[in-house]
Amino acid sequence: MADLLPPTYGCSPALLLNSTNGSSASSSAQPGVIDGAVPGESSSQVSNVLVHPLVLLSVLDHHTRRQEGAGRVIGTLLGKRDGDLVEITNCFAVPHAERGDEVAIGKDFNRQMLALHLRANKRETVVGWYATSLPSDGDSADTTANASSKCIADTSSLIHEFYAGECDEDPIHLVVDTSLVNDAIALRAYKSAPVVVKGETLANLFHEIRLCVKSSESERICVDRMVKAASPHGSGDVLVNPADNTQVDETHALELSMAKLLEMIETCSAYVDGVIANSSYDEPGVEEMGREILDSLNVVPRIRPEAFDKMFDDSLQDLLMVTYLSNITKTQLVIAEKLNASLGK
Repeated sequence: MADLLPPTYGCSPALLLNSTNGSSASSSAQPGVIDGAVPGESSSQVSNVLVHPLVLLSVLDHHTRRQEGAGRVIGTLLGKRDGDLVEITNCFAVPHAERGDEVAIGKDFNRQMLALHLRANKRETVVGWYATSLPSDGDSADTTANASSKCIADTSSLIHEFYAGECDEDPIHLVVDTSLVNDAIALRAYKSAPVVVKGETLANLFHEIRLCVKSSESERICVDRMVKAASPHGSGDVLVNPADNTQVDETHALELSMAKLLEMIETCSAYVDGVIANSSYDEPGVEEMGREILDSLNVVPRIRPEAFDKMFDDSLQDLLMVTYLSNITKTQLVIAEKLNASLGK
């Protein structure tokens, strides 16, 4: 963390609104101070946040790999804005250090990672930042959170101010509760507004906004597969044959799928042969059906059998090589751990 450049030192208090509709304020804030909060800037202020599963998995992976003794991890959120809706599609970790009321953020690292991500997807922009929850100190104002963790810390104000300079609009703060008190991972989204009294900013007010998890078709398939694979009964490897409702493994399922595909191809071929034999090109629907068949056939690439066999063999060899190298790496790691344990004694 020696290369981290702190954007500022000192601490602005971070206040938290418990209610999502903004009707009540945190018990740690004085009513007069809340009345001095800057009102909403425009009607397009963010009120809904959509989070993709990839973001949650990336945050949890970052939390799992955090340095020993680190209280929480932070990172940059990428996505897009559409009026009062923010959709978070990706994220990346950013190194930081918190020492009391001081915060240091890897600004250069954040800038380089953002440039690399934008090269892959230019449509994404910085929409905010994420953080994992902190252990509760017993006097947290976040009464809606789990008792063993808190979502907002005083240093959150400083980090939020840094990302306010990185975003085109007001940043969103996403908090992932990793305490697992209720065997669940809670997600919360916040927006912030400065609390101003007599022209002087005293604190930042974090207001929780509506959040939901959204998955695309490909993400839903992957998540379902991961859930089924983690099942203790191994249900991820069991499929059902619709013909007789019997359970089949993946190899048999592939065989059934190929047999169904071959049957459809034979049906299509018989239809074409019948049209040619009867010369019934002018019948209603024949021309349209012919065009659909042609479009379907054009989607399939034309590959010579010998070229396909060579591609398959090459891919199989690459897969076997990767499997072999991964097994060697695992063996070396096990040996290294045992040697370190022996030398430590």
